[in-house]
Amino acid sequence: MEPADDEAPPPPPPRTDEESGDAATAAAADDEEDGGDGIEVCCFDNRGVGRSSVLPHKSYYSTAIMARDALALMDHLGWKKAHVFGHSMGAMISCKLAAMAPHRLCSLALLNVTGGGFQCFPKVDAQMLSLAFRFLKARTPEERALVDLETHYTKEYLDEKVGSCTRRTVLYQEYVKGISSTGMQSNCGFEGQVNACWTHNITTRELDTIRSADFLVSVIHGRYDIIAQLRHARRLAEHLMPVARMVELHGAHLVSHERPEEVNNALMDLIKATKSTTKPDEWSSQPENASETGALISARPVTITMQTDDGGNAAVAAYNLLAKLQLSFLYVIGVILMGFEHMRNIVKVMKPVRVAAIES
Repeated sequence: MEPADDEAPPPPPPRTDEESGDAATAAAADDEEDGGDGIEVCCFDNRGVGRSSVLPHKSYYSTAIMARDALALMDHLGWKKAHVFGHSMGAMISCKLAAMAPHRLCSLALLNVTGGGFQCFPKVDAQMLSLAFRFLKARTPEERALVDLETHYTKEYLDEKVGSCTRRTVLYQEYVKGISSTGMQSNCGFEGQVNACWTHNITTRELDTIRSADFLVSVIHGRYDIIAQLRHARRLAEHLMPVARMVELHGAHLVSHERPEEVNNALMDLIKATKSTTKPDEWSSQPENASETGALISARPVTITMQTDDGGNAAVAAYNLLAKLQLSFLYVIGVILMGFEHMRNIVKVMKPVRVAAIES
């Protein structure tokens, strides 16, 4: 989040030791030193993760509730308006925030976003089923780090050489250190955030509110994201036309780590367009551009239209039905895996212990 230029934020209040943890961080650029326009940034952990509070029941978690958390933080900082940027579930929360309080936004950037519900399910294949099973079995930072690396990055990126070792080795050590410092996410926090993603939905009225608000939108996504599928981000960008621009990059779920320069450029383009009061039609009429680094910037999301006869329409309907069945199948597999883990834990607790007889 970044405050609007015409609203200079007050100096932040002194932070006590309890408030100065890693759960929320802020950084302000020194305008006098670099002579340019500074951007004050606030980054924070949502409830249930990191060092933020973990509430005991999943009913305390929803994207609407967490959007209100973000608004409360903006009030605490004295920010009347901000450029709002969210990633993954944070992007869902940002959408809710934009629909709830459009007058508080200067611009909206959505990174690796979906529409929630069934759209949260990844594509069903052997790799994803294996990752899901290993994720549920992970009990240590080391096990969790191995799964996270494969879901967050492309294999190409992980296999890149960094000095004498691969990037996978470097990131693995960083992930283990990070998870160990904050601890494994609690079951309450995990279940609550899953509930927030599953129950998330942006209605037609909310989409209309965002479209009619006076700010621009950028939808940024990694082409090889196996967690949040690209087609859902394209559909959302299409629904938000003409205020939205779709930016596709060569990367996976953490495309901001794989392609930091391109992501930062896309964000700065959005902020600069906002400051120069670029009209939505001008923002959405930008010509397509494919950069040398693999970025595809398109005002119009890439869509495929087909004109078919009745037989073709039936085939399309059958394809859509199969897609829904695929998502349902993944949901059932997930429930079975979770049930298996619970049963295994129960058996471990109830397993009798053999005690050697004591001779008198």
